Amino acid sequence: MSDVNIPQPEPDVSEENPISENWVWAGYHRPPMPRVFVDHMTANWATVDPSDEVHPAVANFVARRDALGRQFSDATLVVPTGNPKVRANDTDYRFRAGTDFFYLTGCQEPDSVLVIAPSAAGPRATLYVAQRRDFRSHDFYSDARYGELWVGPRRGVSECAAYYGIETAPLEHLEKDLTSLSATRVLTVRGFDSAVDALIEVNADDNRLVTQLSEMRLVKDAYEVAQLQEAVAHTVKGFEDVVRALPQAVGRGERVIEGIFNLRARVEGNDTGYDTIAATGAHSTILHWTRNDGEVHSGDLLLLDAGVECHQLYTADVTRTMPVSGTFSPAQRRVYELVCAAQQAALEAVRPGVDFRTPHHVAMGVLARGLHEMDVLDGSLEEALRPDRQLYRRYTLHGTSHMLGIDVHDCAHARDEMYHGELREGYVLTIEPGLYFQPNDLTVPEEYRGIGVRIEDDVLVTADGYRNLSAALPRDPDEIEAWMAGLWASGPTDLSIR
Repeated sequence: MSDVNIPQPEPDVSEENPISENWVWAGYHRPPMPRVFVDHMTANWATVDPSDEVHPAVANFVARRDALGRQFSDATLVVPTGNPKVRANDTDYRFRAGTDFFYLTGCQEPDSVLVIAPSAAGPRATLYVAQRRDFRSHDFYSDARYGELWVGPRRGVSECAAYYGIETAPLEHLEKDLTSLSATRVLTVRGFDSAVDALIEVNADDNRLVTQLSEMRLVKDAYEVAQLQEAVAHTVKGFEDVVRALPQAVGRGERVIEGIFNLRARVEGNDTGYDTIAATGAHSTILHWTRNDGEVHSGDLLLLDAGVECHQLYTADVTRTMPVSGTFSPAQRRVYELVCAAQQAALEAVRPGVDFRTPHHVAMGVLARGLHEMDVLDGSLEEALRPDRQLYRRYTLHGTSHMLGIDVHDCAHARDEMYHGELREGYVLTIEPGLYFQPNDLTVPEEYRGIGVRIEDDVLVTADGYRNLSAALPRDPDEIEAWMAGLWASGPTDLSIR
């Protein structure tokens, strides 16, 4: 039987001429598509009715947009979410909505833009989103970044209007609509979408808009607190998973610990809220150890700093330091007990009206006294505590607190007098003192070298004090040993999720 050679017609399309009678241009490194194939792929698909669900926090988003619009009643505000970021060639990093945009909309669709314009009836919000890349276009199957056969369906213009309770418009109308606005000025959150940045003239009040958004996020409403508590609850499960798997990590690596926690984050939530720190041995003295490539030994301490980011993007940020063997050595216990005492003192200092830095100063006082008693600090205790010396900071460089919310270091653009001013009911912050004795630090008694301890909890400021959102994880060293023993007694994890 002879081979049959079918003549191949020459496609008459290119990037400059993407569509002809018989062919459709598909992009570089992709063969042109016969027009008959395009017609075949875009026909005979059943229409899928959109869900009638509504985002549970629609009222919160409406109130936030209204409050922001009234703060800038003479300006149009433009808040983009950002675009997918290329990891390599035609593969992107997993998209995460811009924090300010998400706070005002709840929307997680890439490339979207929120516009809040003044009107006689008050601020008017419009969400600009891309049209669906569904069967009505060959993008449906030919566009690997947006096509629904490649990445699944996303909410388009009508779906977003229904789900997020907001007026919507096609993204391609944005440029025309912005240029037709009658507002005297347009302000935007820059650095997220270069195309949007290019449309809007730089204004000195752009920074004021960013600052206002950070300061709005300082006080968490009931919905936000519930989301943070959910993120913490998932994080607690992740810590339990790690403890169960810890015996299997011995002789292997910190990546086992990181992987076990990160599996929980993806199973229960959107992702981890930041790169997991799974530091054992002397790595525990490195403040942001995220390489997690060390070998785990039975006599080590594990400093695990990790948080689950829930599906609504609020993240936990919790640290526990625990003995890999299940039992603290005498030196490890002494350092741990000092940090635990400092954290407890800082927690007890949290209440409305207290300066943001007060818990830090209280914790540093406890640590400095302890370091003096351990003969780490020379001279008198008075010398150790002098604010114009601060020699104790050699062993505890970081602050005790930061704000927490949609970002792990939330509200970062708030004015200093707001961020570091008086604590208010509804603030959520971390309390996380630590001590880090470097393995080659000759000022430290040899028995303590290579020991790093941090204890971190997520704290809500309440009307009369505080609520520890992460109190379900033990902090007392005896309780930690009992907790670990109890988890091991319940059976090995076999690196599985319950």
